[in-house]
Amino acid sequence: MKKTIALIAHNSRKNDLLNWAKVNYQILREHNLIGTTNTSRLINEMLDLDIKAFGHGPSGGDILLAAKILQGEVDKVIFFIDAETPHGHEHDIQTLIRTAVLNNIPIALNRASADLVVQDQSRN
Repeated sequence: MKKTIALIAHNSRKNDLLNWAKVNYQILREHNLIGTTNTSRLINEMLDLDIKAFGHGPSGGDILLAAKILQGEVDKVIFFIDAETPHGHEHDIQTLIRTAVLNNIPIALNRASADLVVQDQSRN
């Protein structure tokens, strides 16, 4: 059974996520993929991955993803965050992270943890 992985990244980290997705292409194509609008567009244009967009991060996309987690629609989250830049929607980001943690959904916030999350066969 395919699991659903959410792929999102702050603007300054989108290329990092794209490069990570290239390396993990074979694993990712075995899953259902969703992502915020701009992240999905970038990766879909560069790679042959069918990432379904669900909303723009700063315009409520992080909250939409939290709702999808609460509805049992997401199995893993890969979120390449920019921890050095303040974000106007910081509260939404914290809500998303808190929702993943409270619902026991693996959430990776950088490349090293993303590698662990997608390669963990017990959660695939």
